[in-house]
Amino acid sequence: MSKKASQKNQKKISNILVNGTLILIVLLWTIPTIGLLVSSFRTRDAIATSGWWTVLPHREWTTTSQIQLDEDTDLNAPIVVNGVAYEDDALRDGVALGDGTQIKWQSRRNRIIDVQEKEWAINSEYTLQNYKNVMTGKTYEYVDSEGNAKTEQGDDMSNSFLNTVAVSIPATIIPILIAAFAAYGFAWMKFPGRKFLFTTVVALLVVPLQLALIPILRDFVALNLNGTYLAVWLAHAGFGLPLATYLLYNYISSLPRDILESAFIDGASHFTIFTRLILPLSVPALASFAIFQFLWVWNDYLVALVFIGAKPDVQVMTMRLAEMVGSRGQDWHVLTSGAFITMILPLVVFFSLQRFFVRGLMAGSVKG
Repeated sequence: MSKKASQKNQKKISNILVNGTLILIVLLWTIPTIGLLVSSFRTRDAIATSGWWTVLPHREWTTTSQIQLDEDTDLNAPIVVNGVAYEDDALRDGVALGDGTQIKWQSRRNRIIDVQEKEWAINSEYTLQNYKNVMTGKTYEYVDSEGNAKTEQGDDMSNSFLNTVAVSIPATIIPILIAAFAAYGFAWMKFPGRKFLFTTVVALLVVPLQLALIPILRDFVALNLNGTYLAVWLAHAGFGLPLATYLLYNYISSLPRDILESAFIDGASHFTIFTRLILPLSVPALASFAIFQFLWVWNDYLVALVFIGAKPDVQVMTMRLAEMVGSRGQDWHVLTSGAFITMILPLVVFFSLQRFFVRGLMAGSVKG
Protein backbone atom coordinates (compact mmCIF):
# COMPACT_ATOMS: atom_id res chain seq x y z
CA MET A 1 0.00 0.00 0.00
CA SER A 2 1.36 3.41 -0.98
CA LYS A 3 1.98 6.17 1.54
CA LYS A 4 -0.75 8.31 -0.05
CA ALA A 5 -3.31 5.53 0.20
CA SER A 6 -2.31 4.87 3.83
CA GLN A 7 -2.80 8.54 4.73
CA LYS A 8 -6.15 8.53 2.98
CA ASN A 9 -7.31 5.50 4.96
CA GLN A 10 -6.11 7.04 8.24
CA LYS A 11 -8.01 10.23 7.46
CA LYS A 12 -11.13 8.23 6.64
CA ILE A 13 -10.91 6.28 9.90
CA SER A 14 -10.33 9.52 11.82
CA ASN A 15 -13.40 11.11 10.23
CA ILE A 16 -15.50 8.07 11.07
CA LEU A 17 -14.38 8.15 14.71
CA VAL A 18 -14.99 11.88 15.06
CA ASN A 19 -18.38 11.81 13.36
CA GLY A 20 -19.41 8.68 15.26
CA THR A 21 -18.47 10.28 18.58
CA LEU A 22 -20.39 13.45 17.71
CA ILE A 23 -23.46 11.46 16.69
CA LEU A 24 -23.30 9.49 19.95
CA ILE A 25 -23.06 12.69 22.00
CA VAL A 26 -25.99 14.21 20.10
CA LEU A 27 -28.12 11.11 20.69
CA LEU A 28 -27.24 10.98 24.38
CA TRP A 29 -28.28 14.62 24.66
CA THR A 30 -31.39 14.71 22.47
CA ILE A 31 -33.11 11.40 23.24
CA PRO A 32 -33.87 12.23 26.90
CA THR A 33 -34.95 15.73 25.83
CA ILE A 34 -37.32 14.30 23.25
CA GLY A 35 -38.67 11.95 25.92
CA LEU A 36 -39.40 14.86 28.25
CA LEU A 37 -41.03 16.83 25.43
CA VAL A 38 -43.30 13.93 24.51
CA SER A 39 -44.16 13.36 28.18
CA SER A 40 -45.20 16.99 28.55
CA PHE A 41 -48.04 16.37 26.08
CA ARG A 42 -49.20 13.05 27.58
CA THR A 43 -51.84 12.49 30.21
CA ARG A 44 -51.13 11.52 33.78
CA ASP A 45 -52.34 7.93 33.30
CA ALA A 46 -50.48 7.48 30.00
CA ILE A 47 -47.19 8.47 31.69
CA ALA A 48 -47.89 6.17 34.65
CA THR A 49 -48.76 3.13 32.54
CA SER A 50 -46.42 3.33 29.52
CA GLY A 51 -43.12 4.83 28.42
CA TRP A 52 -42.83 7.86 26.16
CA TRP A 53 -41.39 5.69 23.37
CA THR A 54 -44.82 4.12 22.88
CA VAL A 55 -45.65 7.11 20.67
CA LEU A 56 -43.52 5.29 18.06
CA PRO A 57 -44.83 2.19 16.25
CA HIS A 58 -44.32 -0.79 18.52
CA ARG A 59 -45.80 -4.15 19.40
CA GLU A 60 -47.79 -4.33 22.62
CA TRP A 61 -50.21 -6.66 24.31
CA THR A 62 -53.79 -5.95 23.21
CA THR A 63 -56.88 -7.55 24.74
CA THR A 64 -58.74 -9.70 22.24
CA SER A 65 -61.18 -11.43 24.59
CA GLN A 66 -61.99 -11.88 28.27
CA ILE A 67 -62.64 -14.78 30.57
CA GLN A 68 -65.18 -14.40 33.35
CA LEU A 69 -64.47 -16.66 36.33
CA ASP A 70 -67.08 -17.86 38.75
CA GLU A 71 -67.91 -15.45 41.54
CA ASP A 72 -67.02 -18.05 44.16
CA THR A 73 -63.49 -18.61 42.75
CA ASP A 74 -61.00 -18.78 45.63
CA LEU A 75 -58.28 -16.18 44.91
CA ASN A 76 -56.00 -17.58 47.63
CA ALA A 77 -55.65 -20.93 45.88
CA PRO A 78 -54.27 -21.75 42.43
CA ILE A 79 -56.73 -20.35 39.89
CA VAL A 80 -57.97 -22.66 37.16
CA VAL A 81 -58.29 -21.08 33.73
CA ASN A 82 -59.32 -23.31 30.81
CA GLY A 83 -58.40 -26.38 32.83
CA VAL A 84 -54.93 -25.15 33.85
CA ALA A 85 -54.07 -23.91 37.35
CA TYR A 86 -52.09 -20.67 37.71
CA GLU A 87 -50.74 -18.78 40.69
CA ASP A 88 -52.32 -15.43 41.48
CA ASP A 89 -48.98 -13.56 41.24
CA ALA A 90 -48.34 -15.04 37.80
CA LEU A 91 -51.69 -13.77 36.54
CA ARG A 92 -50.90 -10.32 37.86
CA ASP A 93 -47.73 -10.18 35.74
CA GLY A 94 -49.20 -12.05 32.77
CA VAL A 95 -48.78 -15.69 31.78
CA ALA A 96 -47.55 -16.42 28.24
CA LEU A 97 -49.30 -19.25 26.43
CA GLY A 98 -47.88 -21.43 23.70
CA ASP A 99 -49.93 -19.84 20.88
CA GLY A 100 -48.36 -16.39 21.23
CA THR A 101 -51.03 -15.03 23.57
CA GLN A 102 -51.04 -14.32 27.29
CA ILE A 103 -53.62 -14.17 30.07
CA LYS A 104 -53.60 -11.46 32.71
CA TRP A 105 -55.85 -10.11 35.40
CA GLN A 106 -58.05 -7.32 34.12
CA SER A 107 -60.05 -6.99 37.34
CA ARG A 108 -59.11 -9.32 40.15
CA ARG A 109 -62.00 -8.13 42.28
CA ASN A 110 -64.53 -8.90 39.51
CA ARG A 111 -62.77 -12.16 38.51
CA ILE A 112 -62.13 -11.00 34.92
CA ILE A 113 -59.07 -12.20 32.99
CA ASP A 114 -57.89 -10.66 29.71
CA VAL A 115 -56.68 -12.79 26.81
CA GLN A 116 -54.07 -10.70 25.01
CA GLU A 117 -51.93 -10.92 21.90
CA LYS A 118 -49.24 -8.65 20.52
CA GLU A 119 -50.24 -6.15 17.83
CA TRP A 120 -48.68 -3.09 16.26
CA ALA A 121 -49.84 0.08 18.00
CA ILE A 122 -49.09 3.79 18.38
CA ASN A 123 -49.92 5.76 21.50
CA SER A 124 -51.50 8.91 20.07
CA GLU A 125 -53.12 10.30 23.20
CA TYR A 126 -51.88 13.90 23.55
CA THR A 127 -53.16 16.93 25.43
CA LEU A 128 -52.35 20.61 25.93
CA GLN A 129 -54.06 20.56 29.31
CA ASN A 130 -50.73 20.08 31.11
CA TYR A 131 -49.43 23.44 29.88
CA LYS A 132 -52.74 25.13 30.63
CA ASN A 133 -52.75 23.80 34.18
CA VAL A 134 -49.16 24.87 34.78
CA MET A 135 -49.60 28.40 33.45
CA THR A 136 -53.04 29.30 34.80
CA GLY A 137 -52.97 27.80 38.30
CA LYS A 138 -56.68 27.03 38.17
CA THR A 139 -58.24 23.91 39.66
CA TYR A 140 -58.80 21.07 37.23
CA GLU A 141 -60.39 17.66 37.25
CA TYR A 142 -59.05 14.39 35.95
CA VAL A 143 -60.10 10.75 35.97
CA ASP A 144 -57.59 8.25 37.36
CA SER A 145 -56.97 4.73 36.10
CA GLU A 146 -59.69 3.35 38.36
CA GLY A 147 -62.33 5.71 36.98
CA ASN A 148 -62.45 8.04 39.98
CA ALA A 149 -62.84 11.79 39.37
CA LYS A 150 -60.31 13.90 41.27
CA THR A 151 -59.69 17.64 41.57
CA GLU A 152 -56.26 19.27 41.85
CA GLN A 153 -54.84 22.78 41.95
CA GLY A 154 -52.72 23.88 39.01
CA ASP A 155 -49.31 25.53 39.33
CA ASP A 156 -49.35 29.18 38.28
CA MET A 157 -46.03 29.84 36.54
CA SER A 158 -47.19 32.91 34.61
CA ASN A 159 -46.04 35.35 37.30
CA SER A 160 -42.67 33.59 37.61
CA PHE A 161 -42.29 33.75 33.82
CA LEU A 162 -42.83 37.52 33.82
CA ASN A 163 -40.44 37.93 36.76
CA THR A 164 -37.74 36.01 34.90
CA VAL A 165 -38.23 38.17 31.81
CA ALA A 166 -37.99 41.30 33.98
CA VAL A 167 -34.71 40.01 35.45
CA SER A 168 -33.10 38.56 32.31
CA ILE A 169 -33.52 41.33 29.74
CA PRO A 170 -31.96 44.21 31.76
CA ALA A 171 -29.32 41.85 33.21
CA THR A 172 -28.31 41.06 29.62
CA ILE A 173 -28.41 44.57 28.17
CA ILE A 174 -26.62 46.38 31.02
CA PRO A 175 -23.33 44.38 30.93
CA ILE A 176 -23.28 44.39 27.12
CA LEU A 177 -23.46 48.18 26.96
CA ILE A 178 -20.87 48.75 29.69
CA ALA A 179 -18.53 46.08 28.31
CA ALA A 180 -18.80 47.47 24.77
CA PHE A 181 -17.67 50.92 25.96
CA ALA A 182 -14.87 49.38 28.03
CA ALA A 183 -13.69 47.12 25.20
CA TYR A 184 -13.55 50.08 22.81
CA GLY A 185 -11.52 52.06 25.32
CA PHE A 186 -9.06 49.22 25.87
CA ALA A 187 -8.73 48.56 22.12
CA TRP A 188 -8.52 52.04 20.58
CA MET A 189 -7.93 54.63 23.32
CA LYS A 190 -4.52 55.21 24.91
CA PHE A 191 -4.51 56.20 28.57
CA PRO A 192 -2.25 55.52 31.59
CA GLY A 193 -2.71 52.09 33.17
CA ARG A 194 -4.61 50.63 30.25
CA LYS A 195 -2.74 47.32 30.20
CA PHE A 196 -2.93 46.95 33.98
CA LEU A 197 -6.66 47.61 34.04
CA PHE A 198 -7.28 45.15 31.21
CA THR A 199 -5.19 42.51 32.98
CA THR A 200 -7.26 43.10 36.11
CA VAL A 201 -10.48 42.60 34.15
CA VAL A 202 -9.19 39.34 32.69
CA ALA A 203 -8.06 38.19 36.15
CA LEU A 204 -11.61 38.67 37.44
CA LEU A 205 -12.68 35.78 35.20
CA VAL A 206 -11.17 33.32 37.66
CA VAL A 207 -12.93 34.76 40.73
CA PRO A 208 -15.62 32.25 41.82
CA LEU A 209 -19.12 33.68 41.84
CA GLN A 210 -19.83 32.15 45.26
CA LEU A 211 -16.89 34.03 46.78
CA ALA A 212 -18.48 37.40 46.06
CA LEU A 213 -22.05 36.66 47.13
CA ILE A 214 -21.75 37.45 50.85
CA PRO A 215 -19.75 40.72 50.51
CA ILE A 216 -22.11 41.99 47.80
CA LEU A 217 -25.14 40.93 49.84
CA ARG A 218 -23.89 42.93 52.83
CA ASP A 219 -23.46 46.02 50.66
CA PHE A 220 -26.93 45.62 49.14
CA VAL A 221 -28.49 45.23 52.58
CA ALA A 222 -26.71 48.39 53.75
CA LEU A 223 -27.99 50.25 50.67
CA ASN A 224 -31.49 48.78 51.10
CA LEU A 225 -31.32 47.21 47.63
CA ASN A 226 -31.67 43.55 48.53
CA GLY A 227 -34.95 42.00 47.42
CA THR A 228 -35.32 44.35 44.44
CA TYR A 229 -34.84 43.82 40.74
CA LEU A 230 -32.06 46.40 40.72
CA ALA A 231 -30.02 44.23 43.08
CA VAL A 232 -30.13 41.18 40.83
CA TRP A 233 -29.52 43.33 37.73
CA LEU A 234 -26.37 44.79 39.24
CA ALA A 235 -25.20 41.38 40.49
CA HIS A 236 -25.59 39.71 37.11
CA ALA A 237 -24.03 42.69 35.37
CA GLY A 238 -21.01 42.58 37.66
CA PHE A 239 -20.52 38.83 37.27
CA GLY A 240 -20.90 39.03 33.48
CA LEU A 241 -18.74 42.08 32.77
CA PRO A 242 -15.27 40.41 32.78
CA LEU A 243 -16.20 37.83 30.17
CA ALA A 244 -18.14 40.37 28.10
CA THR A 245 -15.24 42.84 28.11
CA TYR A 246 -12.75 40.14 27.13
CA LEU A 247 -14.87 38.80 24.26
CA LEU A 248 -15.74 42.24 22.89
CA TYR A 249 -12.15 43.46 23.21
CA ASN A 250 -10.93 40.58 21.03
CA TYR A 251 -13.47 41.43 18.37
CA ILE A 252 -13.23 45.23 18.44
CA SER A 253 -9.42 45.20 18.41
CA SER A 254 -9.48 43.09 15.24
CA LEU A 255 -11.58 45.60 13.26
CA PRO A 256 -9.77 47.32 10.36
CA ARG A 257 -7.75 50.30 11.59
CA ASP A 258 -8.24 52.16 8.30
CA ILE A 259 -11.95 52.68 8.97
CA LEU A 260 -11.33 54.31 12.34
CA GLU A 261 -8.43 56.44 11.07
CA SER A 262 -10.62 57.76 8.27
CA ALA A 263 -13.31 58.67 10.80
CA PHE A 264 -10.76 60.48 12.98
CA ILE A 265 -9.50 62.45 9.97
CA ASP A 266 -13.07 63.49 9.20
CA GLY A 267 -13.32 64.89 12.73
CA ALA A 268 -15.48 62.21 14.36
CA SER A 269 -15.32 61.93 18.13
CA HIS A 270 -14.79 58.68 20.01
CA PHE A 271 -18.48 58.55 20.91
CA THR A 272 -19.53 59.02 17.28
CA ILE A 273 -17.12 56.33 16.10
CA PHE A 274 -18.35 53.98 18.80
CA THR A 275 -22.05 54.45 18.04
CA ARG A 276 -21.82 54.75 14.24
CA LEU A 277 -19.04 52.26 13.45
CA ILE A 278 -18.06 50.01 16.33
CA LEU A 279 -21.53 48.91 17.47
CA PRO A 280 -22.85 48.03 13.95
CA LEU A 281 -19.63 46.16 13.11
CA SER A 282 -19.62 44.32 16.44
CA VAL A 283 -23.08 42.79 16.15
CA PRO A 284 -21.73 39.18 15.92
CA ALA A 285 -19.74 39.54 19.14
CA LEU A 286 -22.59 41.35 20.90
CA ALA A 287 -25.06 38.67 19.85
CA SER A 288 -22.82 35.79 20.92
CA PHE A 289 -22.35 37.26 24.39
CA ALA A 290 -26.05 38.11 24.58
CA ILE A 291 -26.81 34.40 24.12
CA PHE A 292 -24.38 33.41 26.88
CA GLN A 293 -25.56 36.07 29.30
CA PHE A 294 -29.28 35.57 28.67
CA LEU A 295 -29.08 31.80 29.08
CA TRP A 296 -27.03 32.15 32.24
CA VAL A 297 -29.39 34.68 33.82
CA TRP A 298 -32.53 32.85 32.68
CA ASN A 299 -31.34 29.55 34.15
CA ASP A 300 -29.79 31.08 37.27
CA TYR A 301 -31.02 29.93 40.65
CA LEU A 302 -28.37 30.90 43.20
CA VAL A 303 -27.91 34.61 42.39
CA ALA A 304 -31.65 35.23 42.15
CA LEU A 305 -32.27 33.36 45.40
CA VAL A 306 -29.65 35.41 47.27
CA PHE A 307 -30.45 38.88 45.94
CA ILE A 308 -34.16 38.78 45.15
CA GLY A 309 -35.52 36.06 47.41
CA ALA A 310 -38.06 33.27 46.97
CA LYS A 311 -41.31 35.04 47.79
CA PRO A 312 -44.11 34.02 45.38
CA ASP A 313 -44.52 37.55 44.03
CA VAL A 314 -40.84 37.91 43.02
CA GLN A 315 -39.54 34.34 42.52
CA VAL A 316 -38.17 33.43 39.10
CA MET A 317 -38.94 30.30 37.12
CA THR A 318 -36.00 28.25 38.38
CA MET A 319 -37.25 28.74 41.94
CA ARG A 320 -40.81 27.95 40.97
CA LEU A 321 -39.76 24.79 39.16
CA ALA A 322 -37.61 23.67 42.10
CA GLU A 323 -40.59 24.23 44.38
CA MET A 324 -42.76 22.09 42.09
CA VAL A 325 -40.17 19.30 42.15
CA GLY A 326 -40.36 19.28 45.92
CA SER A 327 -44.14 19.35 46.15
CA ARG A 328 -45.12 17.38 43.04
CA GLY A 329 -42.17 15.13 42.38
CA GLN A 330 -44.31 12.28 41.06
CA ASP A 331 -46.39 14.39 38.64
CA TRP A 332 -44.25 14.06 35.54
CA HIS A 333 -46.95 15.53 33.31
CA VAL A 334 -46.70 18.78 35.31
CA LEU A 335 -42.92 18.88 35.74
CA THR A 336 -42.12 18.18 32.09
CA SER A 337 -44.52 20.83 30.82
CA GLY A 338 -43.14 23.31 33.36
CA ALA A 339 -39.59 22.50 32.27
CA PHE A 340 -40.37 23.14 28.62
CA ILE A 341 -42.13 26.40 29.41
CA THR A 342 -38.82 27.57 30.89
CA MET A 343 -37.09 26.62 27.62
CA ILE A 344 -39.34 28.52 25.21
CA LEU A 345 -37.80 32.00 25.41
CA PRO A 346 -34.14 30.82 25.57
CA LEU A 347 -34.72 28.77 22.43
CA VAL A 348 -36.24 31.79 20.68
CA VAL A 349 -33.24 33.93 21.65
CA PHE A 350 -30.71 31.29 20.56
CA PHE A 351 -32.26 30.57 17.17
CA SER A 352 -32.74 34.29 16.52
CA LEU A 353 -29.07 35.05 17.14
CA GLN A 354 -27.40 31.79 16.12
CA ARG A 355 -26.20 33.12 12.77
CA PHE A 356 -23.90 35.48 14.69
CA PHE A 357 -22.88 32.89 17.25
CA VAL A 358 -19.88 31.25 15.56
CA ARG A 359 -18.57 34.52 14.16
CA GLY A 360 -18.73 36.04 17.62
CA LEU A 361 -16.92 33.12 19.23
CA MET A 362 -14.14 33.31 16.64
CA ALA A 363 -13.70 37.02 17.29
CA GLY A 364 -10.02 37.95 17.23
CA SER A 365 -8.82 34.36 17.00
CA VAL A 366 -7.20 34.92 13.60
CA LYS A 367 -5.45 38.11 12.61
CA GLY A 368 -3.87 38.82 9.30
